[in-house]
Amino acid sequence: MIKEWATVVSWQKGEALLSCDVKASCSSCASRAGCGSRILNKLGPQTNHTLSVACDTPLVTGQKVELGIAEGSLIGSALLVYMSPLVGLFLVSALFQALFGTNLAAICGALLGGVGGFLIARGFSLKLSRRETWQPVILSVALPPDALRVETVTSADNR
Repeated sequence: MIKEWATVVSWQKGEALLSCDVKASCSSCASRAGCGSRILNKLGPQTNHTLSVACDTPLVTGQKVELGIAEGSLIGSALLVYMSPLVGLFLVSALFQALFGTNLAAICGALLGGVGGFLIARGFSLKLSRRETWQPVILSVALPPDALRVETVTSADNR
């Protein structure tokens, strides 16, 4: 199970709207200065993902929840998104090369196959996203932000 913490945006009628921060790089290793992932992370937009998850427990805005998603669904969706355009690219490119015998035909076939593979992945992902096993679930719920109060005792209070 892959786990991630999210913040509650709202909760209504058993449906929680959650916000997850995007973490593209960890920024904790010694090679931060020359890290390509860290540089790319700075270039891209700093966004949050908002998702809706079923939850029977009433939640408060600002409350933290731990989400979980099965590894199999994550691996399956990654394979679908990355491999179907790649396979389409190679297959249609090879087919056009064999049929027409020119590099221009192979390039056009690669473009058609890549776009076709992307469209196939998009269609399958809509169907697969409706599966119960592919949905994120709330594993644990933290205390609401206003439920925790910390009191400190100073030496003046001990007299």
